[in-house]
Amino acid sequence: MFIPLHDRNALKHIRKQYVTLGLILANVVTHALATLAPEALYEIGVYGMGFIPAVAFDIAELDPRLVLVPEGATYVTYSFLHGSWLHLGSNMLFLWVFGDNVEDAMGHFKFLFFYLACAAAGALVHGLVMPASEAPLIGASGAVSGVVAAYLMLHPKVRVWVLVFMRFPLPLPAFIPLLFWVGQQFVMLVIDGDSNVSWGAHVGGIIAGAILVLFLRRPGVPLFDRAIVTPKAVEHAAPTVDVATVGPWGQRPAGDTRAWERDEAENGAKTTASQPVRKVTHWGR
Repeated sequence: MFIPLHDRNALKHIRKQYVTLGLILANVVTHALATLAPEALYEIGVYGMGFIPAVAFDIAELDPRLVLVPEGATYVTYSFLHGSWLHLGSNMLFLWVFGDNVEDAMGHFKFLFFYLACAAAGALVHGLVMPASEAPLIGASGAVSGVVAAYLMLHPKVRVWVLVFMRFPLPLPAFIPLLFWVGQQFVMLVIDGDSNVSWGAHVGGIIAGAILVLFLRRPGVPLFDRAIVTPKAVEHAAPTVDVATVGPWGQRPAGDTRAWERDEAENGAKTTASQPVRKVTHWGR
């Protein structure tokens, strides 16, 4: 329905999105090597590093000759394998557009943990939806779905250039295309559970991303594009005079109060020195 192209959202805490770039590079290199490998070797890699629900839940056993990594590691390794360049490109485009700002909000190491945790959550939900499946799950969709959910939580108002219906470039507030995309994943999980696309992995990543961003973002980083305004009382400077407080609302010069009142009556208004001094507090919206 839409393809993200670019967002107007500068980095605030980091100079460069090194983890995002590193993840894109790792995915591209892995797929490039897979395409150069003989088909039989590629298939071994898919079964050996892909996530297989029936194996993970001890419903079936994987041929020992196909075991490449510990069983638990496949909750993450599957996310670095892709079925085609188009499959890879779509995932990496989403990661390129939205990953840098999520990394900026969390920091490098927390973002790496976040990305891998979303990948694991995607595999888990995929397995819960299809526990007896012996087909390997591959692709970074679960992890990238978590990134999209986190971006939506952090920056729903930021303008994002998207290609609508593959032909119309439009700058839209992020919440419009991203909320639509998130809702689509849940709907498709219900109505298209037998598809080759793992909607369960997408939903698992979305849920994990929306929860983890609450705890992994930097202290003081707001949600939903809210500005950080620290309420602070600002006292307006008053002329240097000897003052005595009169009631809760202001102050008057000490001394002869009758003289002060006479002066006020003669001039028709308070002088600058006699103006009440109040505390004014600015509250953030």
